[in-house]
Amino acid sequence: MPANLGLEGSHFQIHRTTTSCLNLDTMSKDFVRGVKTNKLKVNGPVKMPTKVSHIKSALMSPVEEKTGLQDFLHINDFDKGTILKILDRAKEVKALLKSGERTYLPFKGKTLAMIFAKPSMRTRVSFETGFYLLGGHAIFLGPKDIEMGKREETRDVARVLSRYNDIIMARLFAHQDLLDLAKYASVPVINGLTDYNHPCQIMADALTMIEHIGQIEGTKVVYVGDGNNIVHSWLLLAAVIPFHFVCVCPKGFEPDAKTVEKAQQAGVGKIEITHDPKEAVKGADVVYSDVWASMGQKEEAEYRRKVFQGFQVDEELMKIAGPQAYFMHCLPAERGVEVTNGVVEAPNSIVFPQAENRMHAQNAIMLHSLGL
Repeated sequence: MPANLGLEGSHFQIHRTTTSCLNLDTMSKDFVRGVKTNKLKVNGPVKMPTKVSHIKSALMSPVEEKTGLQDFLHINDFDKGTILKILDRAKEVKALLKSGERTYLPFKGKTLAMIFAKPSMRTRVSFETGFYLLGGHAIFLGPKDIEMGKREETRDVARVLSRYNDIIMARLFAHQDLLDLAKYASVPVINGLTDYNHPCQIMADALTMIEHIGQIEGTKVVYVGDGNNIVHSWLLLAAVIPFHFVCVCPKGFEPDAKTVEKAQQAGVGKIEITHDPKEAVKGADVVYSDVWASMGQKEEAEYRRKVFQGFQVDEELMKIAGPQAYFMHCLPAERGVEVTNGVVEAPNSIVFPQAENRMHAQNAIMLHSLGL
């Protein structure tokens, strides 16, 4: 193979090296030299080259190594310095793209597999567009394309996609499916959302706060609504970066108790779970809302609308929060339900810069995961 094709370390190169070298354990070997085969008698054990030994080990193991690569599954898998470094990188790459720069192509020649068990406009468009703008190619795999765990086992999907692609993003229901995918994949896996958490969204939110407030540290973020996957990711961010996070929700709709405990035990941010929106939002830098019935909970929508009365973010609640408070929402929003139209459209609403920053935060996450 011509050396200038740049295929060293590729799956093709690994296959070729492995095919020609893995049978070195026996006492009598055939060595291929062009088209001629010679029999070679070996006395004593053969020492396998380090590179080939590593390849053999990987191929024999059901769980493959990710040398120099990192998954992005939970925000608290990383320390404060790393999270802030990723956010700084997001700002830099965003500025490049905004300037019209199109020669920065770190993903050139790379492919991203996007698994969607849950449909989404923002997640698909932000990942696909972002990866393309930095030189890569993204492949959409919808709910009927894989049916992971039903038509094909997660561990098999992980290992197959790893051989075709450089990185995988998955937007799933069960968090365990994501963990299994990451366990068996030999390329980085990015959490595009699970029922448990949504770290890419919170990284975009943090980037948006830095742009509008100047920092995350020392701020007060008040989330009003259901203690869902968004809340879990905010809690895990508060376990890494010191800020005041309040989740105000109806009784019985609190976030996962173990996640709350983990965030509190980290001793980094101030964590509160309360039930009085008007008291909670006082002095907030950000008032945050999400739909009351997430995907998979729509049959509970009417019941939840009754239970969540008094938890709508309206103009009165924003006035109590104060003139410094920004409104944020991860979208899609049910205007007139968890938030009024007036609040979404108000000058201090930053929901659309927040949505845009999904792409920029995710670009930086993927750059970090790929070691670029």
